[in-house]
Formats: sequence, C-alpha cells, structure tokens
Amino acid sequence: MFHKNLLALAGGALALALIATQPALAQDIPDNPDPGGRSESDRASGNVRGESVLPGRIGGGRPDRPQDNRATRNRNAPPAPPTPEQILAEAQALITAAGPACQVTEALQPGVDPEQRKIYEAVCAEGPGYILVAATPPQAFDCLELAGTAATARLRDPAADVGQQCLMPANQNGLAVIGGWARTAGVSCTIDQAIAIGKSDADNIVYEVGCAGVDGYWLEKVGTGWKLQDCLQISSVGGTCRFTTGQEQADGFEPKLAGTDAAACDVTQVRLMGQNANGRFYEAKCAAEGEGYIARINTEGVTQQIYPCATAQRIGGGCRFTPAPAAPAPTE
Repeated sequence: MFHKNLLALAGGALALALIATQPALAQDIPDNPDPGGRSESDRASGNVRGESVLPGRIGGGRPDRPQDNRATRNRNAPPAPPTPEQILAEAQALITAAGPACQVTEALQPGVDPEQRKIYEAVCAEGPGYILVAATPPQAFDCLELAGTAATARLRDPAADVGQQCLMPANQNGLAVIGGWARTAGVSCTIDQAIAIGKSDADNIVYEVGCAGVDGYWLEKVGTGWKLQDCLQISSVGGTCRFTTGQEQADGFEPKLAGTDAAACDVTQVRLMGQNANGRFYEAKCAAEGEGYIARINTEGVTQQIYPCATAQRIGGGCRFTPAPAAPAPTE
C-alpha cells in the first residue's frame, strides 16, 4: 500500500513538471491542432468535449480506489484462544508424556510460568489432579502434594507465597482420595481430615488422616501396598500428628481395656512404650488419682495382659504418667 502511494505521488509531480514546461516547448514546436478542435491544454487536463472523456496526465484517468486492509488486519490480529477440547487434548498429551497414569476429564489453561511456558490444570478420572507445565520434558505436579506443601508453609508463615495451586472444584478432593487410600491400607475409623505432609527417606509421599474421636494415622505408599502407622506410634518416635488430640487417643484406647482388670479405668492419657515379638506395650493413665496400667496388646489388637503401675516398675522402665509410690523407708 505504501509503495503504491509513493509511486502515485511521483507520477503526479512528474506530470506537473511536464505541464509547467509546455510554453517553452511551444516556442520550438509548430502548432499541431487536434482534428477534433481540442487545444493542447484540453488534451493535458482531460476536459470533456461532447461525449468523450480525454485522459488526463495526473492520475491516469482512473478513479482512486480505497486500499483493502483486511489481509493486513488479519495478519496483525491475535490468535484465537484455544477451545476447551484443544486444552483437554493438550493436557492429556502432557500428562501422558510426564508419566502419571491419568485419564483427563477436565482441564484449564490458567496462564504461563515465568519462562512463558504454558501451564495447565487437569482433573483425572481417578485419584488426584495435576498442575502441568509444557516444559521439555513436560512436568506434572500432584495437586495433593502441592496443597500439603502450601499448608505446611502457611503453618510457619500465614502470608507465605505458596505458588501455583489447583483451583478447579473437582481437584478439591483430598479427603476423598486420601481417605480411600487409608481404607485400602486398613483404616476403619471415620476419616474427617486428610493431607499430604511430606516425603519419607525413600522419597515416597506421606499422608496423614484424622479420625473422628479416635487415634489418626500416617500412611505411605510402598511399592504396590501401604505402610500404615497410628499416631501413638508416630508420637513414640518424636513425631506429631496435626489432626489427632491426646483426648482422641485416650478415648480410642479405652475400649481395649474392656473385659480386663483395668475395665473401670477412665483413660485420660495413653502412650506407646515399645514393642517386641509378643506385641505392643501401652501405658494408660486413669482419671482416678494414682491409678494407671500397662497393657500388652498382641499383633491382632487383643489385650493379653494388664499390669498395675504400682507394680510394673520392671516393664519398660515403669509408668511415666502414674509413677509407682515410693517404697516406705526402712524402720530401725
């Protein structure tokens, strides 16, 4: 377009220059009148005589036509946004390349990362969803792990920047997904809380589940199965369960004393003391002043023996919650 306009302006300037030289040329060239009676000036200016139109020197006798800019506009227009079907297909291709087993049922493209690589959020038919990054190779981040990392960071600093999180409603499914895994691992309580809490030394994700009114658990996927540890066991090695209270542990342990010499104990505190081939040893403190017991429970969860704290000093170092009374001082 711009080249054509420049040519048109050059042609006009040239025509004007030629018109300005006509008197000088007329002094040297004999008159040659037009058979139709038109003068040289008529012929130059394109004047109408009768029904004829004489072409003029400026503009070539053709009307100006507006330039069609549609092609230019189309070249400069931003690309059309991807359709939901395209986003779904792109997310499926990325997660397949990244490795996780996931049949994508929903997907969004919320933006790009600082390197301008496309980010996707994908919902899977089963299990957790993922944040996907169109990197080389593609990257996939488990929504449950991201949520757990964010929760841990916010415990340390409520204003912490926790980065990209899964926001699709279908990906707010941690309780259902982790709870299902816990039931597969053997948890029978009513699970009311669940979250990913970190990784084990074997680089496996560890999850915690809270149980309504009783002790909770940690679970870790190991090979094709699950490693399950109750929170009493976690506490015995210095760990902490964020979803389980001491009262829940006491209330959950009390039924294990039914039918034993400690059946009347209203348990207020409990701890795991240790274990051997015969089972686990627990200390239970009762609400009654000075009353407590050590219970040995076999690997099937059945209480086998009860030892009053008053006489259990030799078992695992004795009771900590209810120390045995001091021996009377010898008489002289």
